[in-house]
Amino acid sequence: QAQLVETGGGLVQPGTSLTLTCTTSGFTFARYSMSWHRQAPGKEREMVADITSGGGTITYSDTVKGRFTISRDNAKRESYLTMNYLKPEDTAVYYCRAGSYYWGQGTQVTVAS
Repeated sequence: QAQLVETGGGLVQPGTSLTLTCTTSGFTFARYSMSWHRQAPGKEREMVADITSGGGTITYSDTVKGRFTISRDNAKRESYLTMNYLKPEDTAVYYCRAGSYYWGQGTQVTVAS
């Protein structure tokens, strides 16, 4: 059974950084693209970053490009989202996803002074 667990969320001040980790089990991690998504209150869930199985292709949404970095470690079965220069509008629940099927339970990120 596939499991994805996001950790690293919290309350941070604007302009600071945070790294989220998605720890996985129960599926062949190296075969799946990994992506990070977020959902703010009252808004639809949106994809913020995606990385292919081998890490060769990375895509970012325009709202985070230049500030967020997605990465993965296939040996550790983990994906990471490093978020720099955080803004209040980055406040959301952040989810990781494997391929198109497997989701984590989410971790809250709140950016406020």
